[in-house]
Amino acid sequence: MGDYEIFKDKVFQLTKIDLSCYKERQMKRRIDALITRSNVSGYDEYLRLLKTDQDKLEEFIAYLTINVSEFYRNPEQWQLLEKEMLPYLFERFGQKIKIWSAACSTGDEPYTLVMLLAKFIPMNQIQIIATDIDKQVLEKAQIGLYDEKSLRGLPKEYISKYFTKVGARSYQISEEVKRCVNFRQHNLLKDPYIKDCNLIICRNVMIYFTEEAKVEINKRFCASLQQDGLLFVGSTEQIIAPHTLGFSTFKSFFYKKN
Repeated sequence: MGDYEIFKDKVFQLTKIDLSCYKERQMKRRIDALITRSNVSGYDEYLRLLKTDQDKLEEFIAYLTINVSEFYRNPEQWQLLEKEMLPYLFERFGQKIKIWSAACSTGDEPYTLVMLLAKFIPMNQIQIIATDIDKQVLEKAQIGLYDEKSLRGLPKEYISKYFTKVGARSYQISEEVKRCVNFRQHNLLKDPYIKDCNLIICRNVMIYFTEEAKVEINKRFCASLQQDGLLFVGSTEQIIAPHTLGFSTFKSFFYKKN
């Protein structure tokens, strides 16, 4: 136990990856498997290997890195959010807006939102609730370590300001961005919804649900929003007859609660 605690500290010093964000039993088991595969005797020896063998360090980082996410997917929609939707929300609700990133997966959407919001308000005023049904992706989101492919669509200003390169192909998001997001496990089909939101983002997940489930979820999103709050959906998830659910179309992919 003590050895692993020291190992976590040393890994953080070496890579800025905080292993404490992972469930200890699962992570310890996976790292033990890596140690065995590397033919070394324990945490100390494995750490020395990571410091001296670049390939082993890359293997270790790749083991923890998120490869399936994509920041700033559909850039024109994020630009619309920045240029028109956020100013509207601030004008309507003031600077303290309540935001829920539903089905947030590996964290790229709530983290992107933090970076956009930081153009308008101080970081210490930003707090986003981000939820997903999958505990493992939430753990990866809390680590905030991404493959460079995940960032290829993100404007360079955000990468240079909020990310640190780790190894040859990975990037660690900054602690100040991570502090702005509160990750929670949540099942859209059965758990209570977050109340009094000003903005809900739920993109690229409705495609997995039946038509009946989509209607029910969108009704519940509407109930979760304050009057004039916005729902931001994905490119293939336009709501048919939004007025029947309590929404009006505000802009493409944005719906306002009537």
